[in-house]
Amino acid sequence: MRLMVATKTKVDVTDAKPEALAALREDVRRGLTSRPRFLPPKYFYDRKGTRLFEAITHLPEYYLARAEMAILRERADEIVAEAGPTDLIELGPGASGKTRLILDAMERAGTLEAFLPLDISSDALERMVLDLSRDYKSLRIQGLVGDFARTLDRIPPGGRRLVAFMGSTLGNLDRQDAVSLMRRISRLLKANDLFLLGTDLVKPTAVLEAAYNDAAGITARFNRNILTVINRKLGAAFRPGLFDHHAFFNADMSRIEMHLRARRAHTVRIADLEMSVDFEAGELLHTENSYKYTREIITSMLREAGLKLRRWLVDEGNVFALSLSGKAS
Repeated sequence: MRLMVATKTKVDVTDAKPEALAALREDVRRGLTSRPRFLPPKYFYDRKGTRLFEAITHLPEYYLARAEMAILRERADEIVAEAGPTDLIELGPGASGKTRLILDAMERAGTLEAFLPLDISSDALERMVLDLSRDYKSLRIQGLVGDFARTLDRIPPGGRRLVAFMGSTLGNLDRQDAVSLMRRISRLLKANDLFLLGTDLVKPTAVLEAAYNDAAGITARFNRNILTVINRKLGAAFRPGLFDHHAFFNADMSRIEMHLRARRAHTVRIADLEMSVDFEAGELLHTENSYKYTREIITSMLREAGLKLRRWLVDEGNVFALSLSGKAS
C-alpha cells in the first residue's frame, strides 16, 4: 500500500494491487478449504459493496448508524475537548457523515490540522478525500489504502491524535483478533492521544436480527456481492442466485452471524486458484460476524490491549456506545 495524498485540488491514489491480490488469493483459498467454509468480510467492499452498505445504514431496521450519529451530534465537542487533537486518524471511515461531526468539533475548538483515513476501498477513500478537501480548505488530508492488519504500521508520525474506529467494525473480529488490533492501535498512541471506539450493544434478539434481515433485501444483496467480487478478481464462477442470505443471532457467542446458504448442490470453479469447490445443498458459507458487547466486556478488552476507559457515551436508547480511552500507563 502506498500513501494517498490529497491537497485542495489534487488526489494521487496508488494502491498496491499485486499485494492486495496475493492477500485475496490466500484468504479465499484458506476460507474455502476450511470446514465450515468462510470468506473474510473485508472483501464485501468493492465499489458496489460500499454503495450497498451505505444504503443499509439508511434502512429503518438498521439502528446502528442512527444511534452512533446521535451520540456524535450530542457529544462530539465533549470528545474533542477531552482529546484536544490536532490530527484525526480514522480506520474504515466509509461515508463522511460521522467524520464531519468530529472535524467540525475540532474546527470549533481551533485544533484542526490533519486528517488521515485508512480504508480498504480505494474508490470510497478517493471520493471521501475529494469531498472533504472541497469543504475543509486548510485541512491536510492523507489517505492510506489497505486493511488494518497490514497498514497500521504505515501511518506516518503527526501531532496530537484522536484515533477513531467507529461503525461497530470491531465486531467483525473474534475477541483475540479484536484485542490484537486494539493493542496495535495502542502502540500508535502517545501519552496524550486518545482512541474513540464504536461498539454495538447487547439487546433483544428480534431487534438485532431485523437489522441484518431488512425487508428491502439490501443486506442480502450486500452479502451475495462478495461472490461477485471473487468472480471478478479471481476468475471464479460463483452464481450468486444459488445462495440465500442467512443471518441470525448466536446468543452463546453474543454475535450476529451472516452466511450464504447453498440452495442446491453445485460446484464452483475458481480459475486463478486452480481449484473447484463442491457445495452441498443447504451448506453455509460464513461471511461475517458482528459481535455485540457490554460495557464490562469492552472495558476488559481495552485493559488487555493496554488501554484504559475514560468515557462511555451511549445514545438515548442505550443501543450503541462510543468509548474514549487512552494508554493505561
